[in-house]
Order: sequence, then structure tokens, then C-alpha cells
Amino acid sequence: MATLLYRLGRGAFRRRRWVTLAWAAVLLGVVFGAMSAGEAADDSDSMPGIESQHAFDLINERFPGVEAEGAGARIVLVAPDGRQVTASEYRAAIDTLVAEVADGPQVAAVSDPLDASTVSEDGSTAYATVTYEVTEDNVTDAGRADLTAAVEQARASGLTVEAGGGAVAGEPPAGIGEFLGIGVAAVVLLITFGSLAAAGLPLITAVAGVALTLASIVALGSALGMSTATGDLAMMIGIAVGVDYALLVVSRYREERAKGHDAREATGLAVGTAGSAVVFAGLTVVIALAGLSVIGVPSLTKMGLAAAGAVVVAVLITLTLVPALCGFWPDALLARRVRKGRSAPPARRVRFRFRRGPGRGARRAGEAGAWSVRWARFVQRRPVPVLLGSAVLLGALAVPALDLRLGMPGDEAKPTSTTERRAYDALADGFGPGFNGPLTVVVDARQADDPRSAVAAVSDRLAATAGVVSVAPPRFNAAKDTAVIQAVPATAPTSERTEELVHTIRAERHATESATGATFEVTGTTALNIDVARKMTDALIPYLLVVVGLAFLLLLVVFRSVLVPLKAALGFLLSVGASFGALVTIFQNGHGAGLLGVEETGPVMSTMPLMLVGIVFGLAMDYQVFLVSRMREAVVHGERPAEAVVTGFRHSGRVVTAAAVIMTSVFAGFMTGGETLLKMVGFGLAIAVLFDAFVVRMAFVPAVLVLLGERAWWLPRRLDRLLPRVDVEGEALGRRTPAPALAAVPDADRQDTVRA
Repeated sequence: MATLLYRLGRGAFRRRRWVTLAWAAVLLGVVFGAMSAGEAADDSDSMPGIESQHAFDLINERFPGVEAEGAGARIVLVAPDGRQVTASEYRAAIDTLVAEVADGPQVAAVSDPLDASTVSEDGSTAYATVTYEVTEDNVTDAGRADLTAAVEQARASGLTVEAGGGAVAGEPPAGIGEFLGIGVAAVVLLITFGSLAAAGLPLITAVAGVALTLASIVALGSALGMSTATGDLAMMIGIAVGVDYALLVVSRYREERAKGHDAREATGLAVGTAGSAVVFAGLTVVIALAGLSVIGVPSLTKMGLAAAGAVVVAVLITLTLVPALCGFWPDALLARRVRKGRSAPPARRVRFRFRRGPGRGARRAGEAGAWSVRWARFVQRRPVPVLLGSAVLLGALAVPALDLRLGMPGDEAKPTSTTERRAYDALADGFGPGFNGPLTVVVDARQADDPRSAVAAVSDRLAATAGVVSVAPPRFNAAKDTAVIQAVPATAPTSERTEELVHTIRAERHATESATGATFEVTGTTALNIDVARKMTDALIPYLLVVVGLAFLLLLVVFRSVLVPLKAALGFLLSVGASFGALVTIFQNGHGAGLLGVEETGPVMSTMPLMLVGIVFGLAMDYQVFLVSRMREAVVHGERPAEAVVTGFRHSGRVVTAAAVIMTSVFAGFMTGGETLLKMVGFGLAIAVLFDAFVVRMAFVPAVLVLLGERAWWLPRRLDRLLPRVDVEGEALGRRTPAPALAAVPDADRQDTVRA
């Protein structure tokens, strides 16, 4: 592996113009294809294998022309204190509102709240239902603007008028996510490298990779059923890993230049060693993201595969375009003090080389001013307190995760500044908290002797169920053999009591079906969210087994050790558990929620655990490979295991730190959007990266390796013969490429090696 990548790096350096032109041609070709591609298909929200989805499909089948998941809106009208919306003084304003909304684009029908009797018992609140001819994703901005204008005009009558529902919510408020992440990355890279060229190269290649990925998604959208929304995760991951992988190669290039190698040889060595780590780190991320397809949810499968594609593009660009660009700026990538040839102060001069059993004085001479080496020495001296401290810290943070509740927050989680949230609160005040999340019961009476009597019996059973406050009259299809019944719970959609009610109705279903001869299923947004949460929970363990199992085999090949991959998996479980605990603490229990601008707490998004596990596992293995591969390299070159830990931190500690700060910034940038769900995703990923990079990889991992000593690199002989040798540490390159004489290396170059 190392030899192959070494040749690839040297070839890309030598033919840098052709490599750069080839990538530019590919990018332009894909962009042209995206511009000429057909309209992207809507992302399917289908959730195969759950009752709610089957009931939705039954509605679409038995009620042709009526889309079970079609767009709808509710216009809520609230009279001033002590007044009623049914007063004659408001009649004209309501009639005008209904007429103007009905004339709007894409509107199929609007119910008059006074004629339809959708008025609260005290007469203070009423609502009009707006039905659209299209699904929520296809409601145009003009349609939303027309509805908003009609609502604004109706407010002049003195009524409080708000609008809610899926058709009202447009695109969430844009944050500064991507720009913040790239900006912080630029600053971190500039501080790390001390060179504009070295800082700019990873940004250029990362942006090129993300542009290529997003253009590919658009170009293939109509053919593969992907929409631009599929690219959100791909963009987030693409920026993060694109910068990190290029950062690792550029850092190794500077290190090889500091050893005295010329630019072409340094590029080959950088790609042969750091590039090997990039390949296997990228494979772990691809495994984690592509593994989302085992869950069986089409939208998650598309997001995972698109993000995995972004990682593959980032790896290919790192192995080819990055060394090509190194050829254009061979000396500009070095720190300014190195380019100017200034010598470092005598106390900072460094002399170290690979050899067996380096003396203590020589080792300490190479560590001056390096915080990462000082930290590694601290861990080396006190491994037990560091191990226990990191494990106890992460374990304590993970305790709240025991109360994790999954769901899908709706309008109740939006800021009170939005009309959707105000409409939600007004309906809850006027009609009860469960009114915002009615249960839809689909009754299939084809096998019943008397369909109408069977449906009536089901309706009566629902009305008699504890926790149901009202049941609407059944609505039959044209064949009169299928009916839809709306049942309003007594509690809010995200309440645990509502979830218990759904389970109760389903548990008592058998007796009802036996007595009536009709079958029924419970669906609706509330039941769908409950079913999705259950499906995600059930899928978590199989997903973990598949992803962790495959990654374990990969790391077994990379490190040729049984205990190192086990330690990596255990550390990941600690960091992801602590991340779950932090999510529950803030977004579910509300402690510190105000600091993030979260006004309403509730269950954690159903897909969040799987996304967090998949993404963070892949990125955690990135840091594992970056850091431990240098330790493995030192062991292969003859260092004792404890000293190899220090060597790994000397060469990779600063790189891993910079990479973690960059990735955290990219994820945290998504918290700047107004949507609670975006804040949750951004916070969860950012805090997980912080825990894994700075607690697990910087404390837990080195402490375990120091305690294990030689045993950390143990591998059974039979397994050693069976496993392929991939030479990630570049041992073959050390044999074929002799190091230049250190006397010829400027002191400033060697100083830069330690610092970088």
C-alpha cells in the first residue's frame, strides 16, 4: 500500500498540470451535467415495515385522488378576551379570508370555520382547514406568500390570526454554517502551518471535492431519486473530511521537507505514509455511512450513500490533487521562517532520528515547546489517573442518556416568533393539547358483513378508550368499504401518555376486530413519529454490530493488533454515550437550552442516534488512524511502546487537534440556523467530536496503550499469517528511501518538524 501510494504521489507531483486539468475537466463536466439534468425527484419519506406507513398506503389505495400525506394548513382565529369569533362583527373578515385563500395558487379547498363548526366550546377560537393540490415539498413560495398576505389582512379586523401546518413552513432560516466552518478552518490552518499556501491548499481541495459531490447529486437526482436535500449531510461531511485529509498530507510533506528531502521525494513519502492513513480512515467513514442502508429507510440510505460518496471523492482528491498542487507551491507550503532560512534559537534546536532505544536526553531535546509531547509525557507518567478520569467523566455525562426519548418535534419546538408555533399554541388552548396530534384510524371493512355497522363499532370502541377525548364521524371511500376516523388524544403529540394510548389501542385491537369482522390500523403524524422512533431504536443494535464489526476487521488489518481495535471501539462507545447524555440534558430536559436559543424542549429526533453513531464512529476512527498509525510506525522502527506513544503525539497530536477544531466548527456552524432540529444535529455532532478527539483519543487511548505496553500490539501467529500486510506505517519506504544527512537540514526546518 505505502509503495503504491508513494509512486502515485510522485507521479501526481511530476504530472501536476495534467492531474489538475483532469480534475478541473471532471468538475466542469459534472457541473454541466447538473445544469442540464431534469428536475430532482422528491425525497421519499416512506418508512417501510411500520404500521403507520402501511395505513398511509391503504388510504392512498382506497381513496384515489386523495394524497394521505398531501399538503395542508390550518388558519387559526382567536377573538379578543371576552369575545367570540362567531360574533357578527367578524363574519365579513372571515368570509374574505376564506375567499382569498381559496383563490390562491395550488389550493384545492378551504373550509369555512363557522359553517364547518370548527369552533371551540367557549367560542374564543376557530380554525379553517386549507387543502392543497400538491404535496408539502411542492407548495410554491407564491402559494405561501398568498396565504401569508390573506392572514395579514384578516388581522386588521381585531382577530388574532395565525397559520400552521406543513404547507406553511418554507425553508428554515439560513444560518452561517458552512461559512463559519470554512472561516474557522482557515484560521486554524493558518495558525497550524504559518503559511497562506499551506492553509489555503486544504480549503481549495475540500471545496472542490464538495462542489463535485453536490453537482453529482444534482446530475443524478432524477435518475436515482435523490433531491438536493440529500446533499446536506454530504456537504457537511465533505467539508470536514476534505480539510482533515489534506491537512494530514500537507503536514507530513512539511515534515519530510524538514528532514532534508526534496519536494518531489517529500510528496511521495507524504502520500505513501499519511496517504495510507487517509485511505483506511476514509474506508471506516464510508463503512459507517454506507451502513445506514441496513436500516431500511430510503431517505437515510440515500443520505448515507451520498455522504459516503463525498468521502470517497475527498480521499481521491487527497491522493492526487493535493500532491499535484504541492508541485505548484513546493516551498510556499513551508513556514515563513523556514523559507527565509532563519535559524531557530539554540535552546530550541532539535536533533532526533529513528533508532532503537533513544537516550532520555535526546528524547527531551526533541520535545522542547511541544505541548502535545508534554501532555503525552504526563499520560506516560500517570496512565491510571488519566484513564480513570476520562472514563468517569464520559460515564457521568452519559447517565442522562438512560432517559432518552425519541420522537419528531413539530411546530411546538419552533420559536414563538413563528406563526406556526403561535397557531399550535392557540389550537392547544382552544381545543386541548391533543388536538394538534390527532390519531388517524383506517378501518378496512371489506370482510365485514355490514361495513357501516363495523365502522361504527370501531368508532364506539375508540371513543370509550381512556385517553381519547373525541372521535370525529367516519369518512368513507366511494366503495363504502373503507373509512377514516380521527381520534383526538387528551395529551400532546410528544407526550409519553399519547404514546401509551397508541400502544393501548393497538393492543386492544384483536378483540374489536374479532367482534366486528373489520380490521383497522392507527396512523397519522403522531403515530408515525412513534413508529419511526421504535424502528430507529430497534435498528440501532444491528447497525452498531454491522458497522463496528466491519471497522474492527479493517483496523485489525491496519494495526495488526487485536487489542487496539477493541480499545478504539470501547473509546467510541464512551464518547457517543456522553454525546447522547448531553443531547438529553439540553434538548430533552432543558438544562442550558436557552444558551442555544432552544425555546421548547421535547424528545430527541428519532434519526439522531443512528446519524450520530454512524457519522461520529467514522470520524472517530479517522483520529484513531491518524494518531495510532504514527505510534505503530514508531514501534515498527524500533521504539519501545511507551516511547512510541510520545512519538505519535509529537508528530500527530497537533494535526489531530487542528482537525478536531475544524470539524467541530463545521458542525457547530449548523447550530446557527433557526430550526431546533438543525441545532440538535449540529450540537450533537460537534460535542461528539470534541469528546472523542480531546478526551478519548488524547487521554483514554494513550493511557490504555501505556498500560498495555507490548501487549497492545499482540497478534496471534496464525492470524498474523492470514492477514494481508498493507504497510500503513511505510516500513517498505524506509528501506528503499534512505534519510538524508541531518547535518544538511536547516535548524529551522527541524524546529518546524517538531511544531508541526
